[in-house]
Amino acid sequence: MGVLNVTPDSFSDGGQYLDPDVAADRAEEMAEGGAVIIDIGGASSRPRGNTYGKGADLISADEEMRRILPVIERIVSRLPQTWISIDTFRSDVAGQALAAGAHMINDITALRFDPDLAHVVAKANAPLAVMHSVGLPGEMPHVAPSANIMDDVLSDMKRAIAFASDCGCSQFVVDPGFGFGKTVEDNLRLMYGVREMLDLGVPVLIGVSRKSSIAQAAAGIDAPKELLPPPDQRLPGSLAATGIGVQAGASIVRTHDVAATRQFLRVLDATIRVKDGQN
Repeated sequence: MGVLNVTPDSFSDGGQYLDPDVAADRAEEMAEGGAVIIDIGGASSRPRGNTYGKGADLISADEEMRRILPVIERIVSRLPQTWISIDTFRSDVAGQALAAGAHMINDITALRFDPDLAHVVAKANAPLAVMHSVGLPGEMPHVAPSANIMDDVLSDMKRAIAFASDCGCSQFVVDPGFGFGKTVEDNLRLMYGVREMLDLGVPVLIGVSRKSSIAQAAAGIDAPKELLPPPDQRLPGSLAATGIGVQAGASIVRTHDVAATRQFLRVLDATIRVKDGQN
């Protein structure tokens, strides 16, 4: 799953793909690099805290649609075989996106912001990805310590799936929410915790790409902010955490660096197959 943020303020690629044609070019590049899903986001979820300052402001639904709908239309035209995922927590945005040709919805609030989103997804018979996070868009904390992070994640995923099932949804993906209101240690623990999420019986998505916890782990847990590698220098650390998550059972990887991640995963898969005596 390739990341395509059409926002001015996302933490890694904000401002780079505001022009719909440039965004579509980027989608083509990621598809050529091996992405089978393009995840388009029109509203930054950057949290508040020491790393990102006051965090991202909550934009209007109209502004979110203005950003993403032209991009969806172009990708549908250029890449008819590529799936389009829309990273939104709003039911009206999801409805317009699905009508424009998107295939699935990725809600970082797991239906806490707008429960009606489940009805929209069910009506379209589309897959729904739900992610664990703390707080709501516009006021998400960077860190909210947890007594037991896996219990929190599993409880939230079970709640979201049960509610969405009652609304008529039948296809789910779950995401532990690496980087959304968790300590560095809890974020890293989530990669091993993917095994526990498999008991939910649905595919697990992980998105560790370029996150600040990757930088913190790379520089040292107690390293000051000024010593952390910038987002575009976090690929090696992102791949390390990705490898753990995939070996634990994750089957969808959300990344900014599609070609490099695909190569990494192919070599990891080949190595595991040889070890297990597979062809």
